[in-house]
Amino acid sequence: MAHFINDRAALVAEAVDGLVAISGGRLARLDGDPAIRVVLRADWRADRVAVVSGGGAGHEPAHAGFVGRGLLTAAVCGDVFASPSVDAVLAGILAVTGPAGCLVIIKNYAGDRLNFGLAAERARARGLMVETVTVADDVAIPGAAQPRGVAGTLLVHKAAGHAAEAGRPLPEVAAAARAAAGGVKSLGIAVSGCTMLGGRAEARLAPGEAELGLGIHGEPGIERIALPPAAALARLMTARLAEALPADGPLALLVNDLGGTTALEMQVLTRAVLATPLGARVRLLLGPAAAMTALDMHGASLSLMPLDAATERALAAPTDAPAWPPARPVGAPATRPLPDGLGRGPAPTPSSDPAVARAITAVCTALIGAEAELNALDARVGDGDTGTTFAAAARAVLADLDRLPQAEPAALCRALADRLGRVAGGSSGVLMSIFFEAAGAGLAAGAGWPAAFDEGAVRLQAHGGARPGDRTLLDALVPALQALRSGGLAAAARAAADGAAATAGMTRAGTGRSSYLAAADLAGVEDPGAVAVSRGFTALATG
Repeated sequence: MAHFINDRAALVAEAVDGLVAISGGRLARLDGDPAIRVVLRADWRADRVAVVSGGGAGHEPAHAGFVGRGLLTAAVCGDVFASPSVDAVLAGILAVTGPAGCLVIIKNYAGDRLNFGLAAERARARGLMVETVTVADDVAIPGAAQPRGVAGTLLVHKAAGHAAEAGRPLPEVAAAARAAAGGVKSLGIAVSGCTMLGGRAEARLAPGEAELGLGIHGEPGIERIALPPAAALARLMTARLAEALPADGPLALLVNDLGGTTALEMQVLTRAVLATPLGARVRLLLGPAAAMTALDMHGASLSLMPLDAATERALAAPTDAPAWPPARPVGAPATRPLPDGLGRGPAPTPSSDPAVARAITAVCTALIGAEAELNALDARVGDGDTGTTFAAAARAVLADLDRLPQAEPAALCRALADRLGRVAGGSSGVLMSIFFEAAGAGLAAGAGWPAAFDEGAVRLQAHGGARPGDRTLLDALVPALQALRSGGLAAAARAAADGAAATAGMTRAGTGRSSYLAAADLAGVEDPGAVAVSRGFTALATG
């Protein structure tokens, strides 16, 4: 797998330099030994308790991304998934610790405990006041002797950073951090491992599998499961977390992207978590956001912490660290009524025509059945959603079949245009709506079905800007309509199939996303919109 790097050996140092360079002067780094990679507040005056943490790289934006006012004073960066050295940690402590002392927050991994712990001891031997707090928030293994420190560590950073920024003495800052560390609980899920930069991706999960209870270093999860829908997954994860949390009381929730999960998935998962009994107790939400990642792992983690007034103030307090996910109160989603004028008067009166119902059912069933095929074609020449668009439209029409004016052609076309305009996204959806809108107008003016459909095709070309030969659905639709006038549905189906097949030989597209592709990418691939039209005419001819 290709990555945007220079030399693997210099990866972390260059990344740290990049972070400092883009901080606008907010951050600095220690100079000298290249193995000592410490990011610290450029404005730090050592006039209050310093808060130091860190660990291996690969978790970005953690840990250096959370250096800022009200959060960390300094972060010590190791190699990818490796604890920084004792000297690096000690350098970070010495650089920021003044008379008020320093709190060192450690994730509960052996390397971190040893290196950060020894550095703290050496700092104490130099006469500095240093306290340590270890975070062990992972609940993947019930009763584990040494639970891992994972994304919940960030909530501990914020609790400590807020106390330190308020000028509280070291014992109180440490107490705030220990209280947060004792309360926060986390659990992770992933459908892939992670890829070491400059290395190859590891494929240890079969399609449809997931690992529950994994850490943040690419290690396998405690349990391999069949990935359920997001709602069921949220219930499973929150049930596990509930066993480690108090039975009642408000909670703070951090929804963390492990690095390779899309924003759409994270929003769906967050909604699902909030809909669970445990989610109903969440009063303060952080994320969804990539906060403590595992490189490009396709996964997420949930961290929950009991919330009292002091903790809520700490988590919601402002910080100038831009990577911090702001804490927001949770409430019912706001909705507004649809605006007046969206509809076109009263809904048409339903009517029945068995032949029309059979034809509509045949076409819709064919489009639903072709969803995967059309998406696969579109993935090669577009954005991969043509099948989903046509299938969504077909399902909506089938759901409303008994409410359609089947016996009134003009009203039927207008009703189809309305439904397609509401439910079918992308260009394919609006093109279908335009086609039926124009066909309905033609039928209302006294035209027959073939002539009305011809008018629909004309309006498609006028509004869509494409012509036959431009590698679009028109390459199947126009010849099918020409054949329909003289040869009936069977001839139309053959013409549509031939037109769709011909698009595989067209190496230039006149419009749409395919128009941005090279000829080599288009060669041999049928246009998915044309194939959809062909499947529809075939269903009409055989249904």
